[in-house]
Amino acid sequence: MRIGELSDRTGTPRRLLRYYEEQGLIVAERSANGYRRYDERFVDRVLQIRGLLDAGLPTRIIKQILPCLDKPRLIHFPDATPELLATLEHERDRMTQRIECLTRNRNAIAEYLETVRVTRA
Repeated sequence: MRIGELSDRTGTPRRLLRYYEEQGLIVAERSANGYRRYDERFVDRVLQIRGLLDAGLPTRIIKQILPCLDKPRLIHFPDATPELLATLEHERDRMTQRIECLTRNRNAIAEYLETVRVTRA
């Protein structure tokens, strides 16, 4: 697929897709006319990247953990420094806190909606 279709399917601006390519997060083949062509698997990959960026991870760390997100999983990091491991642990803990907060908020909204619907009936 071309960059426009990948952009449409993932809701990601073309500019960001080119940035992901510059960072080595995705790879495009070039057709004879020079257009970028992306494999179907990059739809999920871009959504994963967006989710990790939204969670606060920088692209340099995302690039290192992307192989862990593929199937079959290949987890081998000869360059996993103590700093990288500490950063990932911190980010994991931060994500957990965020998930807990989102879960509480979702549950509060669900309870509110249920109460309002029962009251109106």
